Amino acid sequence: MKEAYDIVVVGAGPAGSNSARYAASAGVSVLMLEKDRDVGYPVRCGEAVSHEGLIQFIEPDSKFIGSTITKFRLVSPDGKSVVPRLDGKGYVLERRIFDYELAKIAAKEGAEVVTKAYAYDLLRNEKGEAVGVRALIKDQETEIRSKVVIAADGVESRVGKWAGIDTTCHIKDMESCAQVTLSGIEVEDDTLDFYFGDNVAPGGYLWVFPKGKDTANVGLGISVEAAKKKSAIKFLEKFVEKKFPNAAVLTRIAGGVPCAKTSATVVKNNVMLVGDAARQVNPTSGAGIISGMIGGMIAGQVAAEAVKMNKLSHLTEYEKRWHKRLGWRHEVFYKIREAVNSFSDDTFNSIAESAQKLPENKRTLGGIFRAALWNRPSMLLEVARVFVS
Repeated sequence: MKEAYDIVVVGAGPAGSNSARYAASAGVSVLMLEKDRDVGYPVRCGEAVSHEGLIQFIEPDSKFIGSTITKFRLVSPDGKSVVPRLDGKGYVLERRIFDYELAKIAAKEGAEVVTKAYAYDLLRNEKGEAVGVRALIKDQETEIRSKVVIAADGVESRVGKWAGIDTTCHIKDMESCAQVTLSGIEVEDDTLDFYFGDNVAPGGYLWVFPKGKDTANVGLGISVEAAKKKSAIKFLEKFVEKKFPNAAVLTRIAGGVPCAKTSATVVKNNVMLVGDAARQVNPTSGAGIISGMIGGMIAGQVAAEAVKMNKLSHLTEYEKRWHKRLGWRHEVFYKIREAVNSFSDDTFNSIAESAQKLPENKRTLGGIFRAALWNRPSMLLEVARVFVS
């Protein structure tokens, strides 16, 4: 490991690895630091992605795909099921292997990758700008100089805070989440299931994402207000006990997930935020793998351009490109989330009933949202923008 690099990336998740990959492929020197012993561990998500999103960056491979998805099912509080038409397909990943593959691609492009490397502060110049990081590497305090630091260190990024960015996510924009991986169960291995209702997941939804015919990620996200009365884990345990009473629990995770608009500031003092650190998560679904990878790609490209131009003020171009690519859509999804979170169980039941009556060619996700928001004309225009673009 050298004493100085053009770019240091903190965090080797999908967003971090993509940042390192695209910066290194542009010909600048890149170091990626991962605090855990292994890239891809622990897994903290449902692991679902779309085919269209995935193939932008990597070819689907059976070694990191748990299931191929061809349909999804929405279940209302009263048990009505709606299966929207799905154009294309998706996958439930094996994130441990998937993240490992992304890091390998970054390394192949020339990025250096170091695990068990805990960044604990920034190096700063007299202007307060980041000029590298301080890290514990193999239990040794190490100073690594760089021109740019990319923070891919998750929700409420510590690196972002050190750079003077307010990375705190407002409590109303957080969901309390819990997930278990179950085995010894029967699931349709090509179908994602989503459950709604106050008895299942108040202020959010519950998911069953198959990983083969006998294994699935089963999790939920609920509003923080609901979690004050009853924890996400309790809601999940109740569902599992009823739906999968004889299941073996292979893993358990819990924590907060941001369902907010992109952070107002994603670049400051030569630090760039990507992935969860930048809240590059779809506010409606909480999905963030592909959007984080897109953010990472853009950040890596812009950072490399800034280094090669010797013009770090160019880093602000990242904000513009992100907003043009996905940021504007996430702002629309945020409005949709606010509307949907106000729905009662009766409203969800009514939407399911209306959706069942839609002709099959109109029974799309966009069509269902339009049916749900028919009495909110301004929202209908926003929905149209997202699903037509």
